[in-house]
Amino acid sequence: MVTVYVDGENKTTQLDDWTLHYHTGKQCLQLTCHFPSGKSFTRPFTACRVEPTTHATGTLLFKRGQPNAQIIERAEIVGDKYALIFYPNTERCYVMKAQDIRIMPATSLKNSNLFAYFRDVAQQRLLHASQDKHPVAKNIVTQIDKIVAHPGSALDAYCAAGNASRTMPAHFIYPFGLNESQMKAVEQAFSAQISVIEGPPGTGKTQTILNILANILLQNCSVAVVSNNNTAVDNVYDKLAKVKLDFVVARLGNADNRAAFFSTQPGLPQDAPAHAPDIQTITNQVTGLKKYLGAQNDVARLRAEIDELRIEQKYLNQWLQSHDILPSPQIERYGLTLHKITDLMAFLQTMKTGRISWRDRLGLLFRFGIVKTEPVSTPEKRQAMFFALQRHYYTTRMQHTREALAERERILHDNDVTALQQELAQNSMALLREHLYQHIKAEGSLSDSNYQKDFAGFLRRYPVIGSSTHSIINSLAPGTLLDYVIIDEASQQDIIPGILALACARNIIVVGDRKQLPHVPENIAITAPAPHYDCVSHSLLDSLLALYGDALPLTLLKEHYRCHPKIIQFCNKQFYGNQLIAMTRDNGEPALSLVVTAKGNHARNNSNLRELESLEVLTWDAVNSRGFIAPYNAQVNVAQHHLSADFVSATVHKFQGRECEEIVFSTVLDKKARHPAITFVDDPQLINVAVSRAQKHFTLVTGDNVFTANNQYIAALIRYMTYYADEDRQHYSPVVSAFDLLYEEYDRSLEKLGARLDAALKQTPFHALTVHKQVLLRQLMIQRNHRFSERQREFMLQGSSCDFVFYYRVGKQPVAVIEVDGASHDTEVQRERDALKDAILATCGIRILRLRTIDSRIEDKITAFLADSLQTGLNSAYNR
Repeated sequence: MVTVYVDGENKTTQLDDWTLHYHTGKQCLQLTCHFPSGKSFTRPFTACRVEPTTHATGTLLFKRGQPNAQIIERAEIVGDKYALIFYPNTERCYVMKAQDIRIMPATSLKNSNLFAYFRDVAQQRLLHASQDKHPVAKNIVTQIDKIVAHPGSALDAYCAAGNASRTMPAHFIYPFGLNESQMKAVEQAFSAQISVIEGPPGTGKTQTILNILANILLQNCSVAVVSNNNTAVDNVYDKLAKVKLDFVVARLGNADNRAAFFSTQPGLPQDAPAHAPDIQTITNQVTGLKKYLGAQNDVARLRAEIDELRIEQKYLNQWLQSHDILPSPQIERYGLTLHKITDLMAFLQTMKTGRISWRDRLGLLFRFGIVKTEPVSTPEKRQAMFFALQRHYYTTRMQHTREALAERERILHDNDVTALQQELAQNSMALLREHLYQHIKAEGSLSDSNYQKDFAGFLRRYPVIGSSTHSIINSLAPGTLLDYVIIDEASQQDIIPGILALACARNIIVVGDRKQLPHVPENIAITAPAPHYDCVSHSLLDSLLALYGDALPLTLLKEHYRCHPKIIQFCNKQFYGNQLIAMTRDNGEPALSLVVTAKGNHARNNSNLRELESLEVLTWDAVNSRGFIAPYNAQVNVAQHHLSADFVSATVHKFQGRECEEIVFSTVLDKKARHPAITFVDDPQLINVAVSRAQKHFTLVTGDNVFTANNQYIAALIRYMTYYADEDRQHYSPVVSAFDLLYEEYDRSLEKLGARLDAALKQTPFHALTVHKQVLLRQLMIQRNHRFSERQREFMLQGSSCDFVFYYRVGKQPVAVIEVDGASHDTEVQRERDALKDAILATCGIRILRLRTIDSRIEDKITAFLADSLQTGLNSAYNR
């Protein structure tokens, strides 16, 4: 019940209505009484009283339909009908209808130690900024001061380590196409206030962002796409322009970009789009297609497995032929499964060296169905059987894999999955165009000087805003809270100014790749309140992952579309844990070239002319684009004068986000390079970016033995290229690469020290290694190498094996051996055999650790041995 008093008298029952307004001329608040007769009279509000009148709690004012909050001094709610708003630094009050506003308290964010840390870092950077960086640094400080402590902002959630769940839309559209990972990424983006998409090179990151934008637009929500550089934002805009949807985007940012946008604003489509299917029809299409996307990935995985089997089978056949080991057709008659093949290999290794025992006969009969034991009656025959099983394993697994591939391809063909994807994309695009035509209308004359005055109207016309991260708050009306902000290239995004984007969004979708080049921090000696907010050691992406851990919704885009499989598989195995799926095809074309310069000191002032001259031995295909990249500007400058004009030359850092059909990567350094230079060039993110720029062909030009001692990523790349190079580029050494796929199966039957070794390999320093058990000594090296004595050759032919062999995961070169010695190793005969094995391994540079069954602290010994083996790097195939 509202009561109105005028001059102390209760007028409530006499009134038909009452109103409040501010008289500008008299500069006072007035109350007008309206009577049923139609008459009215007005009195200064100082002479009136309305009950109830309450003080509103809060200093943030939200007007209905407006995306921005205003900071107020105080507010009074009069008669539940009007709000009297008082702004800071003014005595005047503003009258608003109570039903059209919301007043909320600001959070304590700006009074927190964390916000003070962010402000202090920004101010210190301003103090130390160079002349060319001073305007940007000052702009960031100014915008930090403009941040409004919205209770619903992503920044408030980030600073409080919170992440609210969201109710996902009932329907999704995919006008830019989709695959299994992209569908998951789009759905996850709407599942929480803060989510992350990791987009390795060539996995359709921009396509995923465009699909997210489409679904935001379908909800009539606002969104900004920001990045630490304009290139990433321009890429999104250009893709929208190609499908004539750029009219929804306002390309704002700094003052120059805003002026350019308002001088050439895109017009609205004039013609009505074609009629689109309804959203339920599209949802049904999505549901029907979802069950086939996994089959598409299976096809790509199986093709990659066949390629890998083919290469390993080639190496095995070469080894068998070099040792005059002939095929044994009798293996096929046993009808062994893949598991039985490797079980039988393990069984043969456990049989005694003498005559076959009754226990072994029974094992052969009941486990493998082998009645006649004559083919395994002697150690020599058992070895022949063992090699025949190896050959048969590859033949059988290749057959099974091809059958599985044919089955998946049949499913895709019978259901015409490609056509279903195209139809879904077309229908989604049609629905999006129809929706935008119905909802986006002209909003009068908009200019740089007036667009923030009615920012809600501006967002209705331009629901997508593009900006650099360090200009986003200046691009919006003060206090604006957008529905979504998408931060691209977040692995290169510093926390400051990243928080500016978080401050103006209810929801944040962060897109990046930790395996590519990181942000370059400015060292400021200020301690962060918590390690995960440290602006020096963390990018914005790193900070979010460290803060939320596994609780953060994260999607890895797995399907790769850019590079030849032989190119991207190095990045996949070395950096992405073999999670990527190469959707490109390997049709046998050469994809890798390795050029090693002659020994010598050829580097001068971060350039190396010899590496450029060494490229003259290569022939170049007729390609549409060719790039030369190097770690240093000096080498790029030399290349621009030395190479043909069709090469695009740049440093690796400047090539991120770009691609060419053919890439040449020059490592520049020679053997006199100091450790800091080696570390700079032999950097995992730099190598990942360098390799993944190449679509069809990658050439590495490097110095002889320069990176062997460091034994990190370039050494791994050289091993990989040696292993997968074409025949005319193959590198032979006395060390034989692992038959990885075979021994993965074989290892099942040989569990002894395996658990402890697996635990050791999970430690970060040893991620480059993998281990196989009971590998024949003669299959670790080329037996006919002149460095072996007759006794050593004889010993290898007797079937000696190594208990555990450690290989580089990438390049598959053996690096170390661990032997487990029991009591029998104290005999003179066994000591002689151990000495022979040690000498053979030493000849090939393969380190060995012998563990006794009675030893203690085994894990410590293993860890120290593996660390020392990696430190020496003696066994690199390139070193030979």
